[in-house]
Amino acid sequence: MSDEPPNAVSAVAAPPAPPPLWAEIVGWSGMLALLSAYGANSFDAMEKGALYQGLNLTGALGVAVVCFYRRTWQAFVLEAVWAAIALTALLT
Repeated sequence: MSDEPPNAVSAVAAPPAPPPLWAEIVGWSGMLALLSAYGANSFDAMEKGALYQGLNLTGALGVAVVCFYRRTWQAFVLEAVWAAIALTALLT
């Protein structure tokens, strides 16, 4: 038998619901964009111009969407800052 009273609320929060399919697709697309930018930059296959920053921006936003739905706040903040840096680089 449990030691908890019958109407006690559990201190453990339920896990978040899985993200919708569209968010998963956006997240995977974002991951591919980020890895493409990183790989191309690492092997000097791409200049750090609009395409590079566009991949970083769209990639970070895509991963941020799925992080939001999964409630992974550390990764969400990382991706939000990553997107802000990419957007700032695009606009300057």
